[in-house]
Amino acid sequence: MRKFDDLSEREILALAISNEEEDARIFADFADGLHDDYPASAKVFDEMAAEENGHRRRLIDLFVSKFGDHIPLVRRDHIRGYIPQKPVWHQRPLGFDLVRTHARAMERAAARFYRQALTRTTDASTRKLLGDLAEEEEKHDQIAAGLEEEILTPAAKRNEDENERRRFILQVIQPGLVGLMDGSVSTLAPVFAAAFATHNSWNAFVVGLAASIGAGISMGFAEALADDGKLSGRGAPLLRGLVCGLMTTAGGIGHTLPFLIPEFYTAMAVAFVVVVFELLAISYVQWRYMDTPPVAAAAKVMIGGALVLAAGILIGSS
Repeated sequence: MRKFDDLSEREILALAISNEEEDARIFADFADGLHDDYPASAKVFDEMAAEENGHRRRLIDLFVSKFGDHIPLVRRDHIRGYIPQKPVWHQRPLGFDLVRTHARAMERAAARFYRQALTRTTDASTRKLLGDLAEEEEKHDQIAAGLEEEILTPAAKRNEDENERRRFILQVIQPGLVGLMDGSVSTLAPVFAAAFATHNSWNAFVVGLAASIGAGISMGFAEALADDGKLSGRGAPLLRGLVCGLMTTAGGIGHTLPFLIPEFYTAMAVAFVVVVFELLAISYVQWRYMDTPPVAAAAKVMIGGALVLAAGILIGSS
């Protein structure tokens, strides 16, 4: 690998051309990744890609006039000291805040490159172009802000915010709620059946721990294998399965942990209190994200939980 200080003026211009071409493609990738969910934001990055292509053409014109038609392939990863960029543009779905932060880091790096390149050249025309490009890269944040203000109208921003909320509900809240409900409700019966059958806190804890972990694994796989998210828009199966599995386990562990208390009736009382808070938490999530009326949400969850709890107590007491 070569050091930046060892590059000739010809090689510096070739590296600048390569950098601008790569940055333009990255911005175009950003636009492509945002197109479906953030169409207005995608236009911002289309404009930024066009800006970078304009820089590339100016650099090529200067290179051809000074060194001829052949431009050697000099890339960032050929130069010692460059830090490889994380492939954020490969992620799907893309978030606008994520790519905007990455884009600003790219612009700062580009401006820094041109400032350093100025110190390695003596030709007046080359220094002028590199200086102009450095100033333009430093102003790109303002250009991007202006484009966002022009393209991201309040109506477009509201639409994108609503799409973001919908994706968050489909990909995180919904599988998490399903898991929490299953873990909190379905494990009530085995835990309290074991507790009333043995009147031993440790036995109830072991049964609850096994039921919670087993249910978490089962629900995680079931959610991950339910669909690939392409048609339903529910996102990556792995993420949904992980969220669902963890929330299922958490829902069961909540009313299992009190049985670590050695005194049986104290453990039972604390577990009952925890169950009430778990059911209230489920009702809150349904009301907050699923637009379920609070009274209806609480009534349905409480009735379902009470029936499962009663079944466990009856079976354990028989």
